[in-house]
Order: sequence, then C-alpha cells, then structure tokens
Amino acid sequence: MSTEEPQDDSPEEEEDLQYFVRIGGADLDGTKTVERSLSELDGIGTRTARLVAEKADVDRNATFGLLDEEDIDAVVDIAENLEDHVPSWMTNRQNDFFTGETTHLVGTDVNEKRRHDINRMKIIESYKGVRHKRGQKVRGQRTKSTGRSEGTIGVNVEEIREEMEDDEGGDDE
Repeated sequence: MSTEEPQDDSPEEEEDLQYFVRIGGADLDGTKTVERSLSELDGIGTRTARLVAEKADVDRNATFGLLDEEDIDAVVDIAENLEDHVPSWMTNRQNDFFTGETTHLVGTDVNEKRRHDINRMKIIESYKGVRHKRGQKVRGQRTKSTGRSEGTIGVNVEEIREEMEDDEGGDDE
C-alpha cells in the first residue's frame, strides 16, 4: 500500500460540476473540455468548436461543466445561432431548397434535414434519389467489386462436404 494520502483536490469544484450541458436537443459531457464536448455534437467539428469557444470568450481547454452559468449560456447561444457568428461559407446549410436561407444546423436537426432531403430526392426521382431507393452507391463510387449486399459469391466448401457425406452415406443402404 502507498504511504501517500489521496489528495482531496477541491471538493467544492466537484459539487459545482454540471455533468450534462444541453445544446440543440443533445446532452454534452460536462466533464470534458469545451472544445471536445462541442465537437461531439452533430453539426460542429473541431474547427467550429474552437471558433465557438473563441466567440464566447471561453478557454477552449477549460472543463465545460465547471464554467459559470453566463459562460455556458454564451456558448449555448453561439452554438445554436452559429450562422450569425461565422461566414456563410462555413455553415452547413447554405441556400436551403425551400426557404433559400443560409443556416447552420446542430444536433438532431442535422439528421432530420438529411432524411428530409433524401426523401425529397426519392419523390422527384432524381438520379441520386433513384440510387437511394435501390440501395446503391450514390456518389459515383465503383460498384463492380464493392458494395455487394447479396451475400457470399464464392464457393461454400462446407456445404459441398456435407452433400458429399450425405451421398456416401446413402450408397451404403
């Protein structure tokens, strides 16, 4: 056993720690750094997470759950309204099909809009929509040797051996 006593590093900080921070319909881990927590959110990568922390005047290496309420609210506000704080080329939803607006989707909205766009392509039967319907590759990848979903193509040796054993066993009778 060790002779050192376990250090009790600031039990007050442990009590103030928010384990979950809610942004865009998703819970972020409050025990990680601001940059790491934000980058786990759909629609925000590492570069965007750094930019959000910079715009909110928050240290990107600080523990997210230990920040003050004002700092957390600033980060949440910037992350949810990112299109107001970054150039239009950095947003993930430029010139929306229906509204024509440029927005940045975060959280569950990203997957919802993607499903909606794929469904619209299927309905109008565009080339990409037809490929989605058939379950084939959409973006021009090779399909001759990859993406096969019909099962095994090679020879099944075990099945052949079983058939041969059955045939041999049938000859004795």
